[in-house]
Amino acid sequence: MPDEIQGVVSGHRDGHGFLVRDDGEPDIYLPPNEMRAVLHRDRVSVRVVRLDRRGRPEGRVLEIIERPPQPIIGRLLHEGGLWLVAPEDKRFGQDVMIPKSAIGTAKAGQVVVVELTEPPALYGQPVGRVKEVLGEIDDPGMEIEIAVRKYGVPHEFSDACLAEARALPDAVRAKDRAGRVDLTDVPLVTIDGEDARDFDDAVYAEPAVVTGRGKKPNGWRLLVAIADVSHYVRTGSPIDIDAYDRATSVYFPRRVIPMLPEKLSNGLCSLNPEVERLCMVCDMLVTAQGEVHAYQLYPAVMNSHARLTYTEVAAILANTRGPEATQRRARVPDLLHLHEVYRALLGARQRRGAVDFDTVETQIVCDEAGHIEKIVPRTRNDAHRLIEECMLAANVCSADFIGLGKHVGLYRVHEGPTPEKVELLRAYLKALGVGLSVSDEPSPHEFQRIAEATQERPDAEQIHMMLLRSMSQAIYTPINSGHFGLAFEAYTHFTSPIRRYPDLLVHRVIKAILGGRKYQLPALPTPGEAHDKLRKRLQKDSLQRKRSKGGEPARLSPDLQDWEAAGLHCSANERRADEASRDVEAWLKCKYMREHLGEEYAGSVSAVTSFGLFVTLTELHVEGLVHITELGGEYFRYDEVRQELRGERTGIRYGMGTRVRVQVSRVDLDARKIDFRLVHEEGAPRDKSGRESGTGKAAPKPPKGRERREAREDLPPATERRTPMQALTAAVKKAAAKAKARKGGKPRR
Repeated sequence: MPDEIQGVVSGHRDGHGFLVRDDGEPDIYLPPNEMRAVLHRDRVSVRVVRLDRRGRPEGRVLEIIERPPQPIIGRLLHEGGLWLVAPEDKRFGQDVMIPKSAIGTAKAGQVVVVELTEPPALYGQPVGRVKEVLGEIDDPGMEIEIAVRKYGVPHEFSDACLAEARALPDAVRAKDRAGRVDLTDVPLVTIDGEDARDFDDAVYAEPAVVTGRGKKPNGWRLLVAIADVSHYVRTGSPIDIDAYDRATSVYFPRRVIPMLPEKLSNGLCSLNPEVERLCMVCDMLVTAQGEVHAYQLYPAVMNSHARLTYTEVAAILANTRGPEATQRRARVPDLLHLHEVYRALLGARQRRGAVDFDTVETQIVCDEAGHIEKIVPRTRNDAHRLIEECMLAANVCSADFIGLGKHVGLYRVHEGPTPEKVELLRAYLKALGVGLSVSDEPSPHEFQRIAEATQERPDAEQIHMMLLRSMSQAIYTPINSGHFGLAFEAYTHFTSPIRRYPDLLVHRVIKAILGGRKYQLPALPTPGEAHDKLRKRLQKDSLQRKRSKGGEPARLSPDLQDWEAAGLHCSANERRADEASRDVEAWLKCKYMREHLGEEYAGSVSAVTSFGLFVTLTELHVEGLVHITELGGEYFRYDEVRQELRGERTGIRYGMGTRVRVQVSRVDLDARKIDFRLVHEEGAPRDKSGRESGTGKAAPKPPKGRERREAREDLPPATERRTPMQALTAAVKKAAAKAKARKGGKPRR
């Protein structure tokens, strides 16, 4: 091990931290005394000095290499005559002192943004000044204001960008129509959610003769029209620079931070009904078997004939004589043709073996004042799936077009699991008693077979989530490796250029190919910390795959390196947007549950750890932790192979899927954590004596001394309490490592 190891500091709320190493090796523990002079996200060099009591390498900070400029968001407090800011992100570990002269207009209790003026020292706290006042902690939308700054999400357009947007026309001009196919008479329609404001795709289908010489239709002509953002957003323009910086729109409850100025996203580029709009069209011939027989891509001008919602379309498809169908009588035949195409495309998807998991997503419903009314699961109907299949078909055609045109572009790549993840998945499936496993180089068919075989199990959602997590995350890259989950040899994103920058680049490449020229990327800024972290992880995965096949990663040409940097930037910012959205959702759920302290709910165990049970409430789909000391009056052993906690004396067992009833006991808004207390079990496996597990009726008195202390030591600090899937993954990794050690050999490749 080298004397000096470099990496980025990741702090924790109890004062200690970890060094996330540049070389991808396991993290190095940094005790509280080493964290006093450094901050979360600092780049430092350390030396390993010992192993701590848990066997982790412990480091000593040698040098702070770089301290990235980062605002600290927190509440301004006035205590004992001193002004200080308690960071909202507890990973910073220590409060920031604020001189009275640096408070500005801020008042005690308000949420503020702080800029550091003096760094922390071994015997002194950091000092800063109030840079911005966000408002009161309970102000509607405050959680979003905090998240966009916490994650560095760009939320204000530059003056140059806004000026360029204002100079754009309000409607399609005669000169804009030049060289375009006129589709204004084709009854294209948009189908989106009720609350959608930007419409970037429209669809239409009609029966057509696809193969053979007969006159009887044996397939369909499917048109997918996408807003032509590239006509208005020129490469390297102020709007383009801001759009690239954001890379994606970010969606929060009741608020969207768009990639493009509103004049474009909700106006000139949005396919609003009954107005002319410029578009790029993927015009396809689809066979009765759901295969795209032929396609062409071209610029066009269109006129949306209706703005439909998913709910409305689903109702029409379910009852063509109902009130919704009566109101849209002219569109009913077209919608039925679209549904026929969808059924054919779905059949082809199933034959390909594409993975289709049933996972529950939640939606937070707020009132006009921004207060949470309820948390409900998102429901998907045939209209959602219809649009999804149409978009998939257009994306595949776009990827094929770029490949045939021999032009560099960004593909949406989703690789299968690495050899390490294959081993982890095997161990997990075996631990849960699933009678199926995966091969060394699994196909999507194998994943789908496992998903279908386990869909009736009480822990089906967790199994499907683990299958999903065992795959690599999808990324944007110029190197086409196919899309594992969808079972496509080539796939890209073409259908959402209003909200995704990669789609805008794909449009530009397609236009370049159509015009017989090459598209040149603009000069791109240097990737930041998040991009660098993602690059290292991707390189590690790539190296593992190549070595398992006896090869080394190929070197990229300068042109491909530029496109890889663009893909890396878009992928990292996509993750940044997801993290910010999840943070806000977690904050809102905690705030909602804070109003329900003491109330009881039915739920089921979603993950088992050495320190307790994660429980998901049945009605609210909110997760919380039941600590092991709340399970009753006996000592519980954690069985990592069976993924369960078992009482030593009574045999009471808690495993994934076990139904329980819990009481909301504590909510930590800052840490985004919810604690439950077990009330009783609703239906659990019985132990060998025949008593129902989990009732606690035969439980002895609470343990004392060493047993109770050990139980408490199992509970990590609040920010270290991993999510159910993180805890589950860590447990499976540990079990796989033990199995490997017992065998004394390397995992299969």
